[in-house]
Amino acid sequence: MTNVVKTSPVDMAARKELDVRPGDTVRVWQKIEEKGKVRLQAFEGLVIARKHGREAGGTFTVRRVASGVGVEKIYPLYAPMIDRVEVIKRSRVRRAKLYFIRDKATRESRRQLRRSKMMDTRVTSDVVNKEKAAALEKAAKEAKEAVGA
Repeated sequence: MTNVVKTSPVDMAARKELDVRPGDTVRVWQKIEEKGKVRLQAFEGLVIARKHGREAGGTFTVRRVASGVGVEKIYPLYAPMIDRVEVIKRSRVRRAKLYFIRDKATRESRRQLRRSKMMDTRVTSDVVNKEKAAALEKAAKEAKEAVGA
């Protein structure tokens, strides 16, 4: 009979076998305690770095864009606050650290802003807007009369 001493609420063997690599899209379910209750919150994004392998201090960095702002979270591999990690998509990458994604996302958002400015730069005057509104009212009035007749 062996005495097993449990020192951590984390299943260490399962976390050690967790195969999270840079380029993976993962969903990390994090335990959050509010008002005495524990709820789960998902954070889904791209793994851009994995550091220190499977040792006790090992971490992985997940990045996502939320409301147009890049958000990065660094999760310790053996943290008890992590409920589970789901690998959603696996991409083939040629780098161990994908830090260039930060600049790439910034460049793309800047390019989109530039495109949106070029789309509609015309300014319509109040007179034109009033004329359009009057024409719409007239058409609506004619449509009511046609339906009533």
